[in-house]
Amino acid sequence: MSNPFKIDSPTCISFSGGRTSAYMLWRVLEAHQMSLPPEAVVCFANTGKEDEKTLEFVRDCSVNWNVPIVWLEWDSVDEKPKFKVVDFDNASRNGEPFEKCIKHYKKLPNPVQRWCTGQLKIRTIHRYLRSLGWEHDETDNDDFIGIRADEPRRAAKMNKRKLPLYLDGVIKKTVTDFWSEQNFNLNLMIHKGETLLGNCDLCFLKSVDTKVNIARVFPEKITWWARMEKEVFDMSKASTGFSKGHPSYRELLKFSIDQIEMFDDESIDCFCGD
Repeated sequence: MSNPFKIDSPTCISFSGGRTSAYMLWRVLEAHQMSLPPEAVVCFANTGKEDEKTLEFVRDCSVNWNVPIVWLEWDSVDEKPKFKVVDFDNASRNGEPFEKCIKHYKKLPNPVQRWCTGQLKIRTIHRYLRSLGWEHDETDNDDFIGIRADEPRRAAKMNKRKLPLYLDGVIKKTVTDFWSEQNFNLNLMIHKGETLLGNCDLCFLKSVDTKVNIARVFPEKITWWARMEKEVFDMSKASTGFSKGHPSYRELLKFSIDQIEMFDDESIDCFCGD
Protein backbone atom coordinates (compact mmCIF):
# COMPACT_ATOMS: atom_id res chain seq x y z
CA MET A 1 0.00 0.00 0.00
CA SER A 2 1.33 3.43 -0.92
CA ASN A 3 1.87 6.02 1.80
CA PRO A 4 -1.51 7.82 2.20
CA PHE A 5 0.30 10.93 3.45
CA LYS A 6 2.29 11.41 0.24
CA ILE A 7 1.12 14.38 -1.83
CA ASP A 8 1.70 14.78 -5.58
CA SER A 9 -1.20 17.04 -6.65
CA PRO A 10 -2.68 20.32 -5.31
CA THR A 11 -3.89 19.38 -1.83
CA CYS A 12 -5.16 21.43 1.10
CA ILE A 13 -4.46 20.07 4.56
CA SER A 14 -7.46 21.19 6.57
CA PHE A 15 -6.22 21.99 10.06
CA SER A 16 -9.05 22.24 12.60
CA GLY A 17 -6.77 23.33 15.42
CA GLY A 18 -7.08 20.02 17.27
CA ARG A 19 -4.57 17.29 18.06
CA THR A 20 -5.82 14.84 15.42
CA SER A 21 -5.51 17.18 12.44
CA ALA A 22 -2.18 18.43 13.81
CA TYR A 23 -0.95 14.83 13.92
CA MET A 24 -2.12 14.42 10.31
CA LEU A 25 -0.05 17.47 9.37
CA TRP A 26 3.01 16.01 11.11
CA ARG A 27 2.59 12.73 9.20
CA VAL A 28 2.47 14.67 5.91
CA LEU A 29 5.67 16.47 6.88
CA GLU A 30 7.27 13.18 7.89
CA ALA A 31 6.38 11.68 4.50
CA HIS A 32 8.22 14.56 2.80
CA GLN A 33 11.41 14.77 4.86
CA MET A 34 9.77 17.18 7.36
CA SER A 35 9.02 19.76 4.70
CA LEU A 36 5.67 20.79 3.24
CA PRO A 37 5.55 19.68 -0.41
CA PRO A 38 5.08 22.48 -2.98
CA GLU A 39 1.70 21.03 -4.05
CA ALA A 40 0.28 21.45 -0.54
CA VAL A 41 -1.13 24.28 1.54
CA VAL A 42 -2.22 24.15 5.19
CA CYS A 43 -5.34 26.15 6.11
CA PHE A 44 -6.86 26.96 9.48
CA ALA A 45 -10.29 28.64 9.37
CA ASN A 46 -10.95 30.73 12.47
CA THR A 47 -14.57 31.36 13.47
CA GLY A 48 -13.69 33.76 16.27
CA LYS A 49 -15.16 31.36 18.83
CA GLU A 50 -12.12 29.12 19.25
CA ASP A 51 -10.52 28.97 22.66
CA GLU A 52 -7.29 30.97 22.98
CA LYS A 53 -5.40 27.73 23.65
CA THR A 54 -6.49 26.45 20.24
CA LEU A 55 -5.07 29.54 18.55
CA GLU A 56 -1.84 29.15 20.50
CA PHE A 57 -1.63 25.50 19.44
CA VAL A 58 -1.98 26.37 15.74
CA ARG A 59 0.77 28.97 16.13
CA ASP A 60 2.98 26.50 18.02
CA CYS A 61 2.64 23.84 15.31
CA SER A 62 3.74 26.36 12.72
CA VAL A 63 6.71 27.54 14.78
CA ASN A 64 7.90 24.16 16.09
CA TRP A 65 7.60 22.37 12.74
CA ASN A 66 8.62 25.31 10.57
CA VAL A 67 5.51 24.94 8.41
CA PRO A 68 3.45 27.82 6.98
CA ILE A 69 -0.21 27.77 8.04
CA VAL A 70 -2.68 30.09 6.34
CA TRP A 71 -5.17 31.59 8.80
CA LEU A 72 -8.52 32.42 7.20
CA GLU A 73 -11.78 34.03 8.30
CA TRP A 74 -15.19 34.33 6.68
CA ASP A 75 -15.88 37.84 5.44
CA SER A 76 -18.22 39.61 3.05
CA VAL A 77 -17.70 42.38 0.51
CA ASP A 78 -20.68 44.13 -1.09
CA GLU A 79 -22.92 41.53 0.58
CA LYS A 80 -21.06 38.68 -1.14
CA PRO A 81 -19.34 35.95 0.95
CA LYS A 82 -15.57 36.29 0.78
CA PHE A 83 -12.56 35.47 2.94
CA LYS A 84 -9.72 37.33 4.53
CA VAL A 85 -6.25 36.20 5.55
CA VAL A 86 -5.26 36.90 9.16
CA ASP A 87 -2.61 35.62 11.57
CA PHE A 88 -2.27 34.76 15.25
CA ASP A 89 -1.94 38.38 16.34
CA ASN A 90 -4.93 39.83 14.50
CA ALA A 91 -7.23 36.79 14.38
CA SER A 92 -10.75 37.42 15.68
CA ARG A 93 -11.36 36.35 19.25
CA ASN A 94 -14.90 37.58 19.90
CA GLY A 95 -16.92 35.69 17.30
CA GLU A 96 -16.73 38.43 14.65
CA PRO A 97 -16.62 36.14 11.54
CA PHE A 98 -19.41 33.96 12.95
CA GLU A 99 -21.53 37.00 13.79
CA LYS A 100 -21.05 38.50 10.31
CA CYS A 101 -22.09 35.20 8.77
CA ILE A 102 -25.19 34.90 10.97
CA LYS A 103 -26.28 38.45 10.12
CA HIS A 104 -25.58 37.87 6.42
CA TYR A 105 -27.90 34.85 6.28
CA LYS A 106 -30.26 36.17 8.98
CA LYS A 107 -30.55 32.77 10.64
CA LEU A 108 -28.81 30.49 13.13
CA PRO A 109 -27.18 27.16 12.35
CA ASN A 110 -28.55 24.10 14.14
CA PRO A 111 -27.90 20.33 14.32
CA VAL A 112 -29.99 19.73 11.17
CA GLN A 113 -28.53 22.62 9.15
CA ARG A 114 -24.91 22.92 10.22
CA TRP A 115 -24.13 25.61 7.68
CA CYS A 116 -21.70 27.25 10.11
CA THR A 117 -19.10 24.56 9.32
CA GLY A 118 -19.86 24.77 5.61
CA GLN A 119 -19.58 28.54 5.42
CA LEU A 120 -17.07 29.50 8.11
CA LYS A 121 -14.65 26.68 7.38
CA ILE A 122 -15.16 24.59 4.22
CA ARG A 123 -16.30 27.28 1.78
CA THR A 124 -14.00 29.91 3.26
CA ILE A 125 -11.03 27.62 2.64
CA HIS A 126 -12.18 26.77 -0.88
CA ARG A 127 -12.66 30.44 -1.75
CA TYR A 128 -9.07 31.02 -0.71
CA LEU A 129 -7.80 28.05 -2.76
CA ARG A 130 -9.63 29.26 -5.87
CA SER A 131 -8.00 32.67 -5.36
CA LEU A 132 -4.66 30.85 -5.80
CA GLY A 133 -5.80 29.71 -9.23
CA TRP A 134 -6.58 26.17 -8.15
CA GLU A 135 -9.30 24.41 -10.14
CA HIS A 136 -10.88 23.36 -6.91
CA ASP A 137 -14.33 21.87 -6.67
CA GLU A 138 -15.68 21.35 -3.15
CA THR A 139 -17.01 17.92 -4.05
CA ASP A 140 -14.03 16.73 -6.12
CA ASN A 141 -10.60 17.39 -4.62
CA ASP A 142 -7.85 15.66 -2.69
CA ASP A 143 -8.01 17.80 0.45
CA PHE A 144 -6.85 16.02 3.60
CA ILE A 145 -9.29 15.88 6.52
CA GLY A 146 -8.39 14.60 9.99
CA ILE A 147 -10.78 11.68 10.53
CA ARG A 148 -9.37 8.61 12.28
CA ALA A 149 -9.97 4.90 11.73
CA ASP A 150 -12.00 4.74 14.97
CA GLU A 151 -14.48 7.30 13.59
CA PRO A 152 -16.26 5.14 11.00
CA ARG A 153 -19.54 7.06 11.15
CA ARG A 154 -17.77 10.31 10.25
CA ALA A 155 -15.89 8.57 7.45
CA ALA A 156 -18.83 6.60 6.04
CA LYS A 157 -19.95 9.03 3.34
CA MET A 158 -16.56 10.53 2.56
CA ASN A 159 -14.08 9.82 -0.21
CA LYS A 160 -11.47 7.76 1.59
CA ARG A 161 -8.58 9.25 -0.39
CA LYS A 162 -9.17 12.42 1.65
CA LEU A 163 -8.72 10.55 4.91
CA PRO A 164 -5.06 9.50 5.30
CA LEU A 165 -5.45 8.83 9.03
CA TYR A 166 -8.39 6.52 8.37
CA LEU A 167 -6.50 4.68 5.62
CA ASP A 168 -3.45 4.27 7.87
CA GLY A 169 -5.45 2.81 10.75
CA VAL A 170 -4.75 5.73 13.10
CA ILE A 171 -6.90 5.68 16.25
CA LYS A 172 -7.26 8.06 19.19
CA LYS A 173 -4.56 6.24 21.20
CA THR A 174 -2.12 6.72 18.31
CA VAL A 175 -2.68 10.46 18.49
CA THR A 176 -2.59 10.59 22.30
CA ASP A 177 0.66 8.63 22.44
CA PHE A 178 2.24 10.93 19.85
CA TRP A 179 1.41 14.11 21.76
CA SER A 180 2.58 12.65 25.06
CA GLU A 181 6.09 12.60 23.58
CA GLN A 182 6.13 16.14 22.13
CA ASN A 183 7.59 19.27 23.71
CA PHE A 184 4.32 21.20 23.21
CA ASN A 185 0.64 20.28 23.23
CA LEU A 186 -2.92 21.59 23.08
CA ASN A 187 -3.47 22.74 26.65
CA LEU A 188 -7.23 23.05 26.87
CA MET A 189 -8.70 23.40 30.34
CA ILE A 190 -9.86 20.14 31.91
CA HIS A 191 -12.76 20.45 34.37
CA LYS A 192 -13.71 17.34 36.34
CA GLY A 193 -12.04 15.14 33.75
CA GLU A 194 -13.80 16.82 30.80
CA THR A 195 -12.38 19.11 28.11
CA LEU A 196 -14.93 21.90 28.15
CA LEU A 197 -13.93 24.35 25.47
CA GLY A 198 -11.83 23.62 22.38
CA ASN A 199 -12.90 24.53 18.87
CA CYS A 200 -16.09 26.60 19.00
CA ASP A 201 -16.33 27.14 22.74
CA LEU A 202 -20.09 26.63 23.19
CA CYS A 203 -20.99 24.75 20.03
CA PHE A 204 -24.69 23.86 19.94
CA LEU A 205 -23.70 20.22 19.33
CA LYS A 206 -22.26 19.96 22.84
CA SER A 207 -24.40 18.13 25.38
CA VAL A 208 -26.62 20.05 27.78
CA ASP A 209 -24.42 18.93 30.70
CA THR A 210 -21.29 20.27 28.99
CA LYS A 211 -22.93 23.62 28.23
CA VAL A 212 -24.15 23.89 31.83
CA ASN A 213 -20.63 23.18 33.09
CA ILE A 214 -19.21 25.84 30.79
CA ALA A 215 -21.86 28.26 32.04
CA ARG A 216 -20.69 27.59 35.60
CA VAL A 217 -16.96 27.93 34.88
CA PHE A 218 -16.99 30.52 32.08
CA PRO A 219 -20.24 32.50 32.39
CA GLU A 220 -18.83 35.29 30.21
CA LYS A 221 -18.70 32.95 27.20
CA ILE A 222 -22.49 32.51 27.20
CA THR A 223 -23.12 36.20 26.43
CA TRP A 224 -22.23 36.08 22.72
CA TRP A 225 -24.42 33.04 22.02
CA ALA A 226 -27.36 34.52 23.93
CA ARG A 227 -27.02 37.80 22.02
CA MET A 228 -26.99 35.98 18.65
CA GLU A 229 -30.16 34.11 19.64
CA LYS A 230 -31.91 37.33 20.57
CA GLU A 231 -30.82 39.27 17.48
CA VAL A 232 -31.95 36.53 15.10
CA PHE A 233 -35.22 36.08 17.01
CA ASP A 234 -35.81 39.84 16.65
CA MET A 235 -35.31 39.44 12.87
CA SER A 236 -37.47 36.34 12.64
CA LYS A 237 -39.91 35.30 15.35
CA ALA A 238 -39.94 31.85 13.74
CA SER A 239 -36.35 31.19 14.80
CA THR A 240 -36.04 28.10 17.00
CA GLY A 241 -32.58 28.98 18.25
CA PHE A 242 -29.35 27.03 17.88
CA SER A 243 -30.66 23.73 19.19
CA LYS A 244 -34.33 22.90 19.52
CA GLY A 245 -34.95 20.81 22.62
CA HIS A 246 -31.96 22.19 24.53
CA PRO A 247 -32.16 25.12 26.94
CA SER A 248 -31.57 28.35 25.05
CA TYR A 249 -28.32 30.22 25.61
CA ARG A 250 -30.40 33.01 27.12
CA GLU A 251 -31.64 30.52 29.70
CA LEU A 252 -28.06 29.35 30.30
CA LEU A 253 -26.98 32.97 30.72
CA LYS A 254 -29.69 33.56 33.31
CA PHE A 255 -28.63 30.35 35.05
CA SER A 256 -24.98 31.48 35.20
CA ILE A 257 -25.99 34.92 36.56
CA ASP A 258 -28.19 33.31 39.21
CA GLN A 259 -25.30 31.04 40.20
CA ILE A 260 -22.95 34.01 40.58
CA GLU A 261 -25.48 36.01 42.61
CA MET A 262 -26.16 33.03 44.86
CA PHE A 263 -22.50 32.52 45.71
CA ASP A 264 -21.83 36.25 46.02
CA ASP A 265 -24.50 36.58 48.70
CA GLU A 266 -22.56 37.21 51.90
CA SER A 267 -25.65 36.44 53.98
CA ILE A 268 -25.46 32.75 53.12
CA ASP A 269 -23.79 30.67 55.81
CA CYS A 270 -21.12 28.33 54.46
CA PHE A 271 -21.63 25.64 57.19
CA CYS A 272 -17.89 25.00 57.18
CA GLY A 273 -17.63 25.12 60.95
CA ASP A 274 -14.99 26.87 62.98
